[in-house]
Amino acid sequence: PHSSIAQTSPMMQKVALALCLAGAGAFQAPSGVRATTARGAMSEAIPFLEKPPALDGTYPGDKGFDPVGFTKLDWDMSETIVPKKAMGRPSGTLPMVYWMREAELKHGRICMLAIVGWIAVDLGLHFPSPTYEGLTSLTAHNAMVANGNMGFMLVPIFFLETIGAIAVYQAANGSGRAAGDFALDPFKLTNERMLESEITHARLAMFAFSGLCTQSALLEKGFPYF
Repeated sequence: PHSSIAQTSPMMQKVALALCLAGAGAFQAPSGVRATTARGAMSEAIPFLEKPPALDGTYPGDKGFDPVGFTKLDWDMSETIVPKKAMGRPSGTLPMVYWMREAELKHGRICMLAIVGWIAVDLGLHFPSPTYEGLTSLTAHNAMVANGNMGFMLVPIFFLETIGAIAVYQAANGSGRAAGDFALDPFKLTNERMLESEITHARLAMFAFSGLCTQSALLEKGFPYF
């Protein structure tokens, strides 16, 4: 019996080794160029998803994050804003990623300002009038609507939206304007690092403002909202 085991043991070892190698091969990427291409096409933000073709790193803060596939939409927004036949727009179009970045910057900038304003009111900063005494950011909206103050807000909002509409129209008409660019840089701070910082803080602010409003409404407490 001992000799039989000694004779079969090397064979069993070979079989076990073959099975281990086969199992390990199942977890390896396909060999050659195909494996390299697959790794190069993976999203930096979500490594197990393929990077959308439009997110090629051209825009600051581009980490290949588009799990829903908005940048793949075949929708010519330039044609929607400025129709070629009706307006005589020059040929050419802007990719969907341009309009997604335009919207991302707009909403992110609004949220960055909104966070500062929300916290400032909850810390006691408001117009010097008994009407606003004791208001929080959560209760200020209804109080201002009841007092008729919100009508005034339509004036600056209309002004800002008009500027934005003109900029978008010019971009759709082939002006070459960069997404989110309103030429507002009095201190000449624009560079790649600042553009990267802006979009990073804009994304953070959109999440943070959602959490800020939710926390305020659920707990009904002022700053720091817990």
